[in-house]
Amino acid sequence: MINTNSLGILGQFYFNIKESFKSIYQNSNFYEKKISKTFENSFEYKPSPHLLSSIIKYQNKKYKIEDFAIESIWQNNLSSKDYEKLNNFFWFFSLDLKSSKKTTQTVIKNWISNNSKYQKKSWEFDLTAKRIISWLSNHQLTYEDSDQEYRTTFDHMIQKQTNHLLNEIKNPKEVENKMIGCAAIILTGLAYKNERQYLTYGLNLLKNIIKSSIDNQGFTKSRNIRQLIFYLKYFIIIREWFKESQSLIPEYIDETIYYLGSSYAFIWQNVKQDIFFNGNYSSDNNEFDQYLKRFGYTFKNQINELGGYAILKNKKIILAADIGSSPNKIFSNDYQAGALSFEIFSNDKKLISNAGYYPDKNNKFNKLSRSTALHCALSIEDYSSCNFIKHQKNLIVDKGLKVSKKNVVFENNYWKISGTHDGYLIKFGAIYEREIEFYPEQMKFIGYDKLFRKTPNKEIKFDIRFHLNPNSKVMKTQDKKYILIDLEEDGWKFSCDNFDINIDNGLYFGNKNSYKENQNIYISGINNENKQFLLMFLIFQLHLLIHSFVLVQVHHK
Repeated sequence: MINTNSLGILGQFYFNIKESFKSIYQNSNFYEKKISKTFENSFEYKPSPHLLSSIIKYQNKKYKIEDFAIESIWQNNLSSKDYEKLNNFFWFFSLDLKSSKKTTQTVIKNWISNNSKYQKKSWEFDLTAKRIISWLSNHQLTYEDSDQEYRTTFDHMIQKQTNHLLNEIKNPKEVENKMIGCAAIILTGLAYKNERQYLTYGLNLLKNIIKSSIDNQGFTKSRNIRQLIFYLKYFIIIREWFKESQSLIPEYIDETIYYLGSSYAFIWQNVKQDIFFNGNYSSDNNEFDQYLKRFGYTFKNQINELGGYAILKNKKIILAADIGSSPNKIFSNDYQAGALSFEIFSNDKKLISNAGYYPDKNNKFNKLSRSTALHCALSIEDYSSCNFIKHQKNLIVDKGLKVSKKNVVFENNYWKISGTHDGYLIKFGAIYEREIEFYPEQMKFIGYDKLFRKTPNKEIKFDIRFHLNPNSKVMKTQDKKYILIDLEEDGWKFSCDNFDINIDNGLYFGNKNSYKENQNIYISGINNENKQFLLMFLIFQLHLLIHSFVLVQVHHK
């Protein structure tokens, strides 16, 4: 029987062969001729650069193009990150409009001179898409007061790059890059109004993105919160382009924005802080909120469950939990094995937290941050609830899990979130169940972790960690029965009757591509077959009670 690793190796081999043939084709005269089919159309709609302020980090200080060493700008040995920044031309958004138009246009001419034909490095899909958007959106510098020869070259190069995007977008890609590419194609279609094919192609691609990547509730199928916000930003930008160009806005764009916006309101506006599930880490969406307000977008959503997440809150406490199944393989590039994990906020400070996400796929921390051990959930024998395999440049879910028996209760004096998942069924013959209760009047959480043993197994070792914010102060009481957590303004007490509780050191990936040391409350134990039967009998012959914990507020300053 061919195992998963063998299939992964074969898949990678096939991918490498395919990429080699693709490279030969794209560097051929045939491909050059194909993407060079352009039209004599004028640049009519000139989009305002401020429409992109939701995705561009504008500097307080604007730079003049003259501040840069123009003569040597393309000759420097740059890091891959700086190379991308230079070649996507998003740095144009930081230029002062008093910059020399002639010099700015000379920079573009130099780039075209060196990159008029396809080159793999400078024509990467996302770089090309961003370059088109930047050149068109910064038209006051890139296009105005230019001569006819330059304009013709500029127009042809925009169309040529768009043709390349149309050819490339059919191939598998990061969904974010497809979104950027789609936006660039649509913008070209709006800017060059006499050539409608770009707009038609772009809108058809946008429909495919909606159908393939967004569920019927308006949440991304990846369950990635950052991706959800990313989609919302680009859909609004596209809508504003249509509006500003006085073009008819397709109804499905408005509808998609409504549903994405409702999901955004559920995730962000309910919490006003980041919850660390499935690819998310700390960010600041307050500027985006101001962007929405400035352009007249208002979203509301008061439900308690959406997109596989449950969020319950009052004025003091927020309880958020991942109660969703793992996404399809094709949407799992950033998925983390944290099913049934939870986070708690107390007076706007994170009390219990997952460890966060390390997005750099080339760093070992990426795989680590996706493990169950870096989440507030149970792991067995150091295995995660989901298995990941290498696919091209990404780790994707190999064997996913299903969350069932979900139950969310939200009443004035009683909250509950519960569910089960089968992530340990195949390897260990076990179904994992978690239940979190909260009693607002007592400011007390009670949690239960249980294992349903479906098949006889020998001893299995389990671990449960409750990760803490690095700013938290934590200590164990002298009688070793309790752990005290100090959050500056209030304090909490953690206890577990079934097993010993300890304080362990860990890692926190709350900030993008960085880490801090933190601490976690650690519970470990061994379950054997004899103990299983005894406890199963005592508890209605249904389950094995692994542990229960109590978390109660002890003081409030």
